[in-house]
Amino acid sequence: GLKANLKRLYNLITEQQFSRCHKQDKYKKLLFALCYFHSVLLERKKFLMLGWNIAYEFNDSDFEVSENLLSIYLDDYDESPWDALKYLIAGINYGGHVTDEWDRRLLMTYIADFFNDNSINTPFFQLSTLVTYYIPKDGPLSSYKEYVSMLPNIDHPEAFGQHPNADIQSQIQETRLMFDTLLSLQPQISSVAGESREDKVLELSANIYKQIPENIDYDNTVKILSIDPSPINVVLLQEIQRYNALLVEIRKSLKDLDMGIQGLVVMTVELESIFICIYDGRVPPSWLKAYPSLKPLAAWTRDLVQLGDHSPPAEYLLDVRLSARLNNVSIDSLSWEFSVMTVDDTNITGPPKNQYLVSLDDKKNVPTVGIKPVASLFARGTPYPLCNSGNPMGLFLQGAGWDKKNQCLIEATPMQLVCQIPTIHFKPVENKKKSPDHWAKRGTALLMSLDY
Repeated sequence: GLKANLKRLYNLITEQQFSRCHKQDKYKKLLFALCYFHSVLLERKKFLMLGWNIAYEFNDSDFEVSENLLSIYLDDYDESPWDALKYLIAGINYGGHVTDEWDRRLLMTYIADFFNDNSINTPFFQLSTLVTYYIPKDGPLSSYKEYVSMLPNIDHPEAFGQHPNADIQSQIQETRLMFDTLLSLQPQISSVAGESREDKVLELSANIYKQIPENIDYDNTVKILSIDPSPINVVLLQEIQRYNALLVEIRKSLKDLDMGIQGLVVMTVELESIFICIYDGRVPPSWLKAYPSLKPLAAWTRDLVQLGDHSPPAEYLLDVRLSARLNNVSIDSLSWEFSVMTVDDTNITGPPKNQYLVSLDDKKNVPTVGIKPVASLFARGTPYPLCNSGNPMGLFLQGAGWDKKNQCLIEATPMQLVCQIPTIHFKPVENKKKSPDHWAKRGTALLMSLDY
């Protein structure tokens, strides 16, 4: 925990090392902040996906190098070189381990909270929302060790900037992992009484086979889209090929499995894996190559069927390019602006107000009636959608709640692990910078689907 890590780090520091920096008032406070920073990075892994996207192995050498940098830079500069310290410690030293950009943002958020003027000028500067964790008053090395010994043995999520629900979420994941492990250790034998494993798998596979839709007519789609060989339509055709290939793979696997259970063909290692996965309610690995998901088999199959009923969000890519062209700005200077609807999904009949289609021939504004597929727009030849991307719905918010009235993030209620967010309108605009530090610590994210 945090207490154990802080105690271990202070045991690594000698009296000579503790007193070598000439600016003791700054050094002692920032050293404690650095120890807390290092401990938080290590212990945040317990929150699993709400902690880090990738598990990193930070070690004591990272702390030792950072402590040396802290002492040297404080002595060399009259004023605290915050930017240099934050860049060298979090961006280079610890950041050298970090490969995910969102994890890097979290890393920089923590260091910005701990390394600033307030941390050295404010007495008992709070390191978290909990009053327990603060930078103690100046004193000898033994006083810091004494303070650490009085810290709680159990780390509350608030000490990491997390919501109490984060503990619940991580415990659920650990429980699932434990039960998956126990399930894998279950004897792989047929039951003597009642329905056998083979009968159950045959029934499940037959049910899946009935639900699988027919292949999308690729040849006719190519003829329809041949009017405009744009990159977006090329991607659409590639996705159709991938979807059809997945359907073919599933049908073939189920047919071979049926024959293998009946003893008509040899049960290969791959068929045995599919057999076990279907019995356990998991998606076979060979199916996940084309359509990855964390859902169990039943929910994954429902999503697979629904996937064929929706067109890909090609409008998003199209709008960025066209908005840059029509507004005379570079495409790399654009980002997305997200407008969350204030009405329920069932009441949405079209795009937001003041959205238009712009004709490149006469530049006249023509109000849209609804969200039209890109292919149909190009088939007519003239209109281009301006800032009229699709309205994705069915997304889930994790790590926070949503206030429909004020259209902003709020703290999640106890036991509210995820909540469904209303439909979001995507609109390309010029870049705007915001400060999402609080929600970065929460591990807040929009999920396209849940794992159940």
